[in-house]
Amino acid sequence: MSAVESLRARLPENARDTKLNLQSVMQSVTLTAAQRWGVAVASAAAARNPELLDAMLADVRDEAGDAVIDDALAAASLMAMNNVYYRFRHMIGKPSYEAKPARLRMQRIAKPATNKVDFELFCLAVSAINGCEVCIRSHEASVIESGLTEDQVVDAVRIAAVVNAAAVALELPIVISTSV
Repeated sequence: MSAVESLRARLPENARDTKLNLQSVMQSVTLTAAQRWGVAVASAAAARNPELLDAMLADVRDEAGDAVIDDALAAASLMAMNNVYYRFRHMIGKPSYEAKPARLRMQRIAKPATNKVDFELFCLAVSAINGCEVCIRSHEASVIESGLTEDQVVDAVRIAAVVNAAAVALELPIVISTSV
């Protein structure tokens, strides 16, 4: 049994939908194995659940390789910075802040270990988890311009949503019902 399957089996009953969804989203037919696993690893890192991230890392090596892991973790780290900064600029809504240069190093986006479109897809998934509208729009436009379809975008964000839900479910208290 894979590490993710083992973890999935341990999700509490109150997270049954998440348990079922975690299995189905990883079977996406629109995304390559590298895209599926890269999005899953980046999302697990963004969700900040070490147990979930460890399970994803244990399974991804056989399916997609070290370069995908490296890019997924780089995307999670980079978006942790960018999503805060660009969400701030968007939410404050002042043109004076929009005009100021970010002065944040982001060279990894231009030179990923795998390929630019997959790295952008990983960034899109993390940005969806982090709720940064500006980054979501930017990365979605980039992957569409690079030839991915809206169905692929939806599948990537679906994986991000379910991985995030699994991270939450793993931290929920187990409640035992004693109804008579």
